[in-house]
Amino acid sequence: MGNEKLNGISQNIIGSAIAVHRVLGPGLLESAYEACLVHELIERGMTVERQKSLPVIYKGTRIECGYRIDLLVEEEVIVELKAVDKLMPIHSAQLVSYLKLSGCKLGLLINFNVTLLKTGIIRLINRIDDDFTPEHTENAERDKNAK
Repeated sequence: MGNEKLNGISQNIIGSAIAVHRVLGPGLLESAYEACLVHELIERGMTVERQKSLPVIYKGTRIECGYRIDLLVEEEVIVELKAVDKLMPIHSAQLVSYLKLSGCKLGLLINFNVTLLKTGIIRLINRIDDDFTPEHTENAERDKNAK
């Protein structure tokens, strides 16, 4: 899938998350944000799979290990949701693992337990060569405006 299409999906997801956060604010359980974000994305005409099973392929054998992607949007973008005091490296590592296992190129880590949602969003790109680059939305927005 082209970068332009992925960027469009990503922008739609982020816009939907901001809409949910504006209504609900911080302080709820992750499951509440997940349900409302799914509703918002569907209203915007996007396809969403919730709590999608993600198997490990080991020596050619599919093994169900209990991994679940919070949201898979448009069959292309993984969205992992959190409602925590602070995003930790383990949260990014979880998304990196999901990107590797799924072969998806783009993932969003969204923490709803913040005052301003854009400070709780991390964008991760699977460059397929095992070189993952976290991009905070502020940096991505700044870079886009610099071009």
